[in-house]
Amino acid sequence: MNFYDLKFRTLEGEEVAFSQFKGKVCLVVNIASHCGFTPQLHDLETLYLFYRKKGFEVLAFPSNDFGQQEPLENSGIGNFCKSKFLASFPIFEKSHVRGKDANPVFRFLSEKKMYRLFSMKPLWNFQKYLVDRDGQLVDCFFSFTKPSADRLRKKIERMLQQQHSGN
Repeated sequence: MNFYDLKFRTLEGEEVAFSQFKGKVCLVVNIASHCGFTPQLHDLETLYLFYRKKGFEVLAFPSNDFGQQEPLENSGIGNFCKSKFLASFPIFEKSHVRGKDANPVFRFLSEKKMYRLFSMKPLWNFQKYLVDRDGQLVDCFFSFTKPSADRLRKKIERMLQQQHSGN
Protein backbone atom coordinates (compact mmCIF):
# COMPACT_ATOMS: atom_id res chain seq x y z
CA MET A 1 0.00 0.00 0.00
CA ASN A 2 1.18 3.53 -0.71
CA PHE A 3 -0.08 7.05 0.08
CA TYR A 4 -2.13 7.18 -3.14
CA ASP A 5 -4.06 4.02 -2.26
CA LEU A 6 -5.55 5.72 0.79
CA LYS A 7 -9.07 7.15 1.06
CA PHE A 8 -10.74 9.18 3.77
CA ARG A 9 -13.85 11.30 4.31
CA THR A 10 -14.03 15.08 4.51
CA LEU A 11 -15.90 16.93 7.25
CA GLU A 12 -18.92 16.80 4.96
CA GLY A 13 -18.69 13.00 4.65
CA GLU A 14 -17.42 12.95 1.05
CA GLU A 15 -14.89 10.17 0.43
CA VAL A 16 -11.66 11.44 -1.09
CA ALA A 17 -9.32 9.10 -2.95
CA PHE A 18 -5.75 10.18 -2.29
CA SER A 19 -4.89 9.22 -5.85
CA GLN A 20 -6.07 12.76 -6.68
CA PHE A 21 -2.96 14.05 -4.89
CA LYS A 22 -0.58 12.07 -7.10
CA GLY A 23 2.21 14.33 -8.32
CA LYS A 24 1.65 16.88 -5.53
CA VAL A 25 3.65 17.69 -2.42
CA CYS A 26 1.39 17.17 0.61
CA LEU A 27 1.67 18.42 4.17
CA VAL A 28 -0.47 16.18 6.39
CA VAL A 29 -1.29 17.71 9.79
CA ASN A 30 -3.33 16.54 12.78
CA ILE A 31 -5.22 19.56 14.13
CA ALA A 32 -7.33 20.56 17.14
CA SER A 33 -9.38 23.69 17.79
CA HIS A 34 -8.57 24.10 21.50
CA CYS A 35 -4.79 23.68 21.45
CA GLY A 36 -2.01 26.18 22.09
CA PHE A 37 -0.81 25.42 18.55
CA THR A 38 -4.23 26.16 16.96
CA PRO A 39 -3.04 29.57 15.62
CA GLN A 40 -0.87 27.51 13.23
CA LEU A 41 -4.06 27.10 11.17
CA HIS A 42 -3.48 30.66 9.95
CA ASP A 43 0.07 29.80 8.85
CA LEU A 44 -1.13 26.58 7.20
CA GLU A 45 -3.62 28.60 5.15
CA THR A 46 -0.92 31.12 4.18
CA LEU A 47 1.38 28.27 3.12
CA TYR A 48 -1.43 26.60 1.16
CA LEU A 49 -2.39 29.77 -0.72
CA PHE A 50 1.24 30.57 -1.53
CA TYR A 51 2.21 27.14 -2.94
CA ARG A 52 -1.00 25.45 -4.13
CA LYS A 53 -0.65 26.54 -7.77
CA LYS A 54 2.77 24.90 -7.79
CA GLY A 55 1.34 21.52 -6.75
CA PHE A 56 1.10 21.74 -2.96
CA GLU A 57 -1.67 20.53 -0.65
CA VAL A 58 -2.35 20.84 3.06
CA LEU A 59 -4.41 17.91 4.37
CA ALA A 60 -5.78 18.50 7.88
CA PHE A 61 -7.08 15.79 10.22
CA PRO A 62 -8.90 16.93 13.38
CA SER A 63 -8.43 14.66 16.37
CA ASN A 64 -9.28 14.62 20.06
CA ASP A 65 -6.42 12.21 20.88
CA PHE A 66 -4.21 14.72 22.69
CA GLY A 67 -5.47 16.45 25.82
CA GLN A 68 -9.11 16.30 24.69
CA GLN A 69 -8.40 19.48 22.70
CA GLU A 70 -10.87 18.83 19.89
CA PRO A 71 -14.30 18.78 21.57
CA LEU A 72 -16.14 19.97 18.44
CA GLU A 73 -17.86 17.67 15.98
CA ASN A 74 -17.31 17.81 12.21
CA SER A 75 -19.66 20.71 11.40
CA GLY A 76 -18.33 22.76 14.33
CA ILE A 77 -14.74 22.07 13.29
CA GLY A 78 -15.47 23.24 9.75
CA ASN A 79 -17.19 26.40 10.96
CA PHE A 80 -14.36 27.17 13.38
CA CYS A 81 -11.55 26.64 10.86
CA LYS A 82 -13.29 28.56 8.09
CA SER A 83 -14.60 31.49 10.15
CA LYS A 84 -11.61 32.04 12.43
CA PHE A 85 -8.75 31.09 10.08
CA LEU A 86 -10.36 31.24 6.60
CA ALA A 87 -9.12 27.69 6.00
CA SER A 88 -9.65 26.64 2.38
CA PHE A 89 -7.44 23.52 2.38
CA PRO A 90 -9.05 20.07 2.70
CA ILE A 91 -10.12 19.19 6.24
CA PHE A 92 -11.05 15.59 6.87
CA GLU A 93 -13.49 14.19 9.41
CA LYS A 94 -12.59 14.01 13.07
CA SER A 95 -10.82 10.75 13.81
CA HIS A 96 -8.13 9.09 15.85
CA VAL A 97 -4.55 9.62 14.71
CA ARG A 98 -2.81 7.22 17.08
CA GLY A 99 -3.32 3.81 18.58
CA LYS A 100 -5.26 0.85 17.27
CA ASP A 101 -8.15 3.08 16.13
CA ALA A 102 -5.94 5.47 14.13
CA ASN A 103 -7.38 6.41 10.76
CA PRO A 104 -5.74 4.72 7.72
CA VAL A 105 -3.76 7.84 6.77
CA PHE A 106 -2.09 8.14 10.16
CA ARG A 107 -1.67 4.38 10.42
CA PHE A 108 0.23 4.54 7.12
CA LEU A 109 2.36 7.52 8.20
CA SER A 110 3.02 6.08 11.68
CA GLU A 111 4.40 2.85 10.24
CA LYS A 112 7.21 4.77 8.55
CA LYS A 113 10.53 5.42 10.21
CA MET A 114 12.70 8.45 9.57
CA TYR A 115 16.34 7.64 9.00
CA ARG A 116 15.32 4.01 9.76
CA LEU A 117 15.31 4.88 13.45
CA PHE A 118 12.54 7.14 14.62
CA SER A 119 8.89 6.18 14.76
CA MET A 120 6.63 8.71 13.12
CA LYS A 121 3.69 8.25 15.46
CA PRO A 122 2.20 11.65 16.30
CA LEU A 123 3.25 12.94 19.70
CA TRP A 124 0.84 15.89 19.92
CA ASN A 125 -1.51 18.07 17.89
CA PHE A 126 -0.09 19.83 14.82
CA GLN A 127 2.55 17.26 13.96
CA LYS A 128 3.32 17.71 10.27
CA TYR A 129 4.20 15.02 7.73
CA LEU A 130 5.71 16.04 4.40
CA VAL A 131 4.93 13.68 1.52
CA ASP A 132 6.69 14.11 -1.84
CA ARG A 133 5.25 14.03 -5.37
CA ASP A 134 5.75 10.24 -5.46
CA GLY A 135 3.79 9.63 -2.25
CA GLN A 136 6.85 9.01 -0.08
CA LEU A 137 7.09 10.37 3.46
CA VAL A 138 10.23 12.49 3.41
CA ASP A 139 10.12 14.45 6.66
CA CYS A 140 8.22 15.02 9.85
CA PHE A 141 7.99 18.25 11.82
CA PHE A 142 6.84 18.30 15.42
CA SER A 143 4.21 20.65 16.81
CA PHE A 144 6.59 23.43 17.76
CA THR A 145 7.73 23.85 14.13
CA LYS A 146 5.46 26.52 12.71
CA PRO A 147 4.30 26.21 9.10
CA SER A 148 6.04 29.54 8.49
CA ALA A 149 9.43 28.18 9.66
CA ASP A 150 12.24 28.62 7.12
CA ARG A 151 13.27 24.98 7.52
CA LEU A 152 9.83 23.74 6.49
CA ARG A 153 9.30 26.27 3.68
CA LYS A 154 12.72 25.56 2.14
CA LYS A 155 12.03 21.82 2.21
CA ILE A 156 8.67 22.38 0.48
CA GLU A 157 10.29 24.60 -2.15
CA ARG A 158 12.97 21.97 -2.90
CA MET A 159 10.34 19.27 -3.21
CA LEU A 160 8.18 21.40 -5.51
CA GLN A 161 11.16 21.80 -7.85
CA GLN A 162 11.56 18.03 -8.15
CA GLN A 163 9.72 16.23 -10.90
CA HIS A 164 7.17 13.51 -10.25
CA SER A 165 8.57 10.12 -11.32
CA GLY A 166 5.16 9.01 -12.60
CA ASN A 167 5.07 5.90 -10.38
